[in-house]
Amino acid sequence: MQLKQKNMKLGAAFLFVVFGLLFFALIARFFYIEATGQAGGEVLAAKIEKKYEKQRVLEAKRGSILDTNGEVIAEDTASYTLFAVLDKKMKPNYVADPKRTAKELAKVIDMDEAHIYTLLIKDKKQVEFGNAGKDISYEVKSNIEKLKLPGIAFSRENKRFYPNGVFASHLIGYVEKDEKTNEMIGKMGIEKFLNKELKETDGKLTFDGDKWGFSLPDSKENVIAPVNGTNVTLTIDKKIQTFLEDSMSKVQEKYDPEQIIAIVSNPKTGEILAMGQRPTFHPKTKEGLTDTWRNLAIEEPYEPGSTMKIFTLAAAVEEGAFNPNDTFVSGSYKIKGTKPINDHSGMPSGEKMTFLEGIQRSSNVGVVTFAMDHLGEDKLRDYLTKFGLDRLTGIDLPFEKTGTIQYKYKRDKAMTSVGQASSITAIQQIQAASAIANNGKMMKPYVIKKLTDPSTNKTIQKTTPTMAGQPISAETAKKVREYLGTVLTAEHGTGKKYKIDGYEVAGKTGTAQFSTSDGISRGGGNYIFSFLGMAPLDDPELVVYVAVKKPKLKAGEVGSDPVAEIFNPVMKSSLRYLNIEPAHIPNQTSEKISDYTNQPVKSAVENLGKSGYEVVTIGKGTTVINQAPKAGTVLLEGEKIIIRTEGDMLAPDLTGWSLRDVMKLASIAKLKLNAAGNGYVESQNFKVGTIMKEADYFLVNLKKPGDIVQEEMEPKDKEDEVVD
Repeated sequence: MQLKQKNMKLGAAFLFVVFGLLFFALIARFFYIEATGQAGGEVLAAKIEKKYEKQRVLEAKRGSILDTNGEVIAEDTASYTLFAVLDKKMKPNYVADPKRTAKELAKVIDMDEAHIYTLLIKDKKQVEFGNAGKDISYEVKSNIEKLKLPGIAFSRENKRFYPNGVFASHLIGYVEKDEKTNEMIGKMGIEKFLNKELKETDGKLTFDGDKWGFSLPDSKENVIAPVNGTNVTLTIDKKIQTFLEDSMSKVQEKYDPEQIIAIVSNPKTGEILAMGQRPTFHPKTKEGLTDTWRNLAIEEPYEPGSTMKIFTLAAAVEEGAFNPNDTFVSGSYKIKGTKPINDHSGMPSGEKMTFLEGIQRSSNVGVVTFAMDHLGEDKLRDYLTKFGLDRLTGIDLPFEKTGTIQYKYKRDKAMTSVGQASSITAIQQIQAASAIANNGKMMKPYVIKKLTDPSTNKTIQKTTPTMAGQPISAETAKKVREYLGTVLTAEHGTGKKYKIDGYEVAGKTGTAQFSTSDGISRGGGNYIFSFLGMAPLDDPELVVYVAVKKPKLKAGEVGSDPVAEIFNPVMKSSLRYLNIEPAHIPNQTSEKISDYTNQPVKSAVENLGKSGYEVVTIGKGTTVINQAPKAGTVLLEGEKIIIRTEGDMLAPDLTGWSLRDVMKLASIAKLKLNAAGNGYVESQNFKVGTIMKEADYFLVNLKKPGDIVQEEMEPKDKEDEVVD
């Protein structure tokens, strides 16, 4: 018994000592942590900070792309997605009253009350509202927030917005999310070429928060500000580009060609004012992208056909090797050891004609004769280089390609002089033509006007016009324009279809064969038909090139028909839009719109109606507060005039409207336009008569025109149907 008690005392003493040592160690540890602020080699304050530290991304915007007048072509816009928090642990920030919430939301979004209620009573932590809750505008978001509905919240995302739909799509390009970096990357055109400059850098907000992500009281916030991408202003003019898109769409529908390439440029500066093609695509939906990935204007070398004769003629005039009154014999040009080069000028074989008539008729024999026998093949080759036809132009777009000058054999040399054998691009022809239009000074083409800081609007970088060479003198350029003017005015000229009332045009037609899987294209519409023209003739302000490949021609139609249906309206509308006065307009005068702002609507509509213009009034008021076109603008044939008054703006019926008129409405009403398709309006998101508010998304679907009634045409002179 005594031994047992002794052992118990020893055990108790041992435990006392052990627990005493543990308590001492704990106290020592406490004082150590208090003194050093560390535990286990880690700073405790940092560990706590890490546990409670929360981060939020502050989204930056990719730089906007603007036209030459500052109109938006591409921009990042805030897109909001509506969601509801149903988790009761988030009290008070959850949907506590589903019935009331459903009733209020049904008034604002396109979803019925019963459907909303079904979503709000689901056994989930969070729900979204499908398409009705996506891509919500800032105005709708604000209206919902005013309802102060617990548990109703929004997620925000920047999306790339292309308000004009199909609009110089291959030039502008598009963006796509990179799967590895999750960043938006430019994949084509300006979006790719200037991706580094356009690219944004997101910011970061760091704060102390609870497990739900809400900020703790008195927490300090650290902010790394977002950096928006640089804004890019292009040389593209939105209105001229719209003229081009509308005309190409009509021709695409009517003739169903394999390809269309069209460019409008300012020859005095090298600025590209418009560039388009068919097939094309919608930069947002990517619809049509699989039809062609290339910008045909700069990436598609091809045999140009007779438009090349412009530069052969200019070289001969500069070297004194072209006498317009000298004669040659039509028929064929013989080259030893190979087949002759035949003519398709409409002049019987063996007949004499002047070299000027040869240009007017697009005679291959005439051009080859003065090129090979008078100018000389070596001199011609030198001028191909002087005109930049054997190298890249250096235009500020990605993937530019150059063709091949075939100049080894005598026949290739001769055929190159008339636009066969060798290949070049459309943009090379535009650059070379600027020397003819700009008194011998050849201007490098460009599309980027300037880069600006989005926060200060200060110019960071500006493009200045650059001379790419001076292949000919001013005197030669003037003579060549005069000779090319007769291509449109001479009795047998191939360019008569390209006459424009009131303006003198200089230019040259082209018809070229192209390779197919079955050999060389022949017959009917199986050619590339083109026209390279400039106006006004005495001092050109615009150069327009149009090429149409393999149009489906009906009986009585010729290759120049689809080309003229693009060139003529684009050149005429653009000249008038730029206020370039016509040389003569028989029995008619150009009219500029007056300033109707602050005038009674009734009198404005009456005055414009008397002049034969269609007026569309937006607003319920009685006084004009804005108008489109602006005062002083030259009115174009068939143009709608939009008048805005004070008061609610009611949506008109846009069925059949052109994109140009829709853009005017969007501008004057300050709507965010998103156009899908091309041609004329088929449907719209605003019901006719409903109220439109500024900053609303304005969606229109365009379709190609249906059967176009063909006007009776004058008897057609046959164009240079083939060159070989």
